[in-house]
Amino acid sequence: MTFSIVGRSADGLSLGVAVASKFLAVGAAVPAAEAEVGALATQSFANLAYRVQGLAMLRTGTVAADTVAGLTAADPGRATRQLGVVGRDGAGATFTGDECFAWAGGVAGDGYAIQGNILTGPQVVRDMEAAWLAAPGAPLARRLHAALAAGDRAGGDSRGRQSAALLVVRRGAGYGGLSDVEVDLRVDDDPDPVTRLGGLIDLWELYFGRPDPATLLPLTGALAGEVTQRVTALGFADLAGWAGVENLEERLVDGAIDPLVLARLRAAG
Repeated sequence: MTFSIVGRSADGLSLGVAVASKFLAVGAAVPAAEAEVGALATQSFANLAYRVQGLAMLRTGTVAADTVAGLTAADPGRATRQLGVVGRDGAGATFTGDECFAWAGGVAGDGYAIQGNILTGPQVVRDMEAAWLAAPGAPLARRLHAALAAGDRAGGDSRGRQSAALLVVRRGAGYGGLSDVEVDLRVDDDPDPVTRLGGLIDLWELYFGRPDPATLLPLTGALAGEVTQRVTALGFADLAGWAGVENLEERLVDGAIDPLVLARLRAAG
C-alpha cells in the first residue's frame, strides 16, 4: 500500500530508496540498501525477509532481475508482493504480484525501479519516472525525493498520506566517514510526509553536507580575526567548540571556513 523508487547515482557509487505511504513508519519496513552492493524496496504485504535475502544475493553479484526472480519464486505469498531492486550496475527490476490491490504496477530502467500499489492510477508511476530521468546529475537523495514528490503530486496512495522515508548509502559517506549510511531520514506520521521529508533533506545538507572546496574561505588576516572575535564573544575557545555545539562539525575544514558556517556564525551574534 505504497509507492517507492529504488535508484543508483550516475557515478554508480550511491544507492538508495525513497518511499511514501498511508502506513505508519513505512521507512521501518520497506527499504534496504548496502554500499557497493544494491538497494531494494519490499511492499504490498511486504516480505521483510526480502531485505536480508535480497542484499545477500546482490552481494554475490546476482543482477537485479535475477534477484527479483529468485526472491519471488521462493515465496508462496508472491502474488500479494511488490518488489523493486537495483544492483551496483545494470538495469533495475520491479515485480508486482497478481493479487496486489489496484492500481498496482511498476517500471524499471538503467539504475532504477519504481513501483506502487493502491495508487490513484498509473500516472503516479509515470510521473515518478519522468522526474527521475529529468535530473541525471542531481545528488541521489535529491533525485530520489524529486521522483517521490512527483508521484505524490500525481495522487500517490489513493488512501491518503501518512509517512515517507529516504535511505542512501555510499562507502564512507556517513557521519565522520565511519559509516556507509549517508542519508537515513524518516517521517513516520504526518499529514504531508513527502513535503516534510524534503525539509529534512534541507537540514541534512546543512548539518552533514560536505563543504564545496571551491567556495572555502582561507582563515587568514581580517577574516581569521573576525572569526576569533565572534566565537570568543559567544563564550567559546575556538571555532571547533562553537561548531560542535551547533552541530556543524562536519563542515569544518583546517585552515579555511565554509561560507555557510561563517553565515551561521555571523547570525549567532
